[in-house]
Amino acid sequence: MRVVVPFDAVDPKTRLGDRLDPAERSSFAYAMLRDVLEVVRAAGGSPEVLSTADLSSQAGLDHDVPVTIDERPLTPAVNDRLDAADDALAVVMADLALATPDAVARLLAADGRVVLVPGRGGGTNALVVRDTAFRVDFHGASIRDHRRIAAEAGIEPTIVDSYRLSTDVDEPTDLPEVLLHGEGRAADWLRENGFDLVVDDGRVAVARE
Repeated sequence: MRVVVPFDAVDPKTRLGDRLDPAERSSFAYAMLRDVLEVVRAAGGSPEVLSTADLSSQAGLDHDVPVTIDERPLTPAVNDRLDAADDALAVVMADLALATPDAVARLLAADGRVVLVPGRGGGTNALVVRDTAFRVDFHGASIRDHRRIAAEAGIEPTIVDSYRLSTDVDEPTDLPEVLLHGEGRAADWLRENGFDLVVDDGRVAVARE
């Protein structure tokens, strides 16, 4: 199955700005992207990156993965990919640093005309679309909107409940999850750049050397 992986190559992960400078945010975002592309391939998917800028100069990326450059917001960019699809199409976000091949394989194998993976905080972290009547809307509480859009099209969406796919990395409070459960380059990147787990009043956080 074709799997679109949207990626902000211009100014990624701005909400990590109090922990990472712009160059570090970009480097960490690329580490997560590489993890997701590798996991999608290991799950049997055929990934393609939907990027806001050219990635050809990025060392370490698998340049056999097709890249489509689209500077528009995520919603119209993904909907155009749905319009052009002649078969089922999946979308997996590029910041799912805990994703594993098993978790992605479960998504791709799930039955349903529309399959949704809720993200923490109301987003939609991954989906599979097998019905051309469905369109995405990634603004605000998108999982609620995607359920509504599916219902208006007469579709009962399949919901995949997956901790590893529901955990996207946007905020500093997400970083402990990467260090605790991540198995790829993103977790390695944090450790190599001085991040470690700390426990404060029973809560797990990260500190940097």
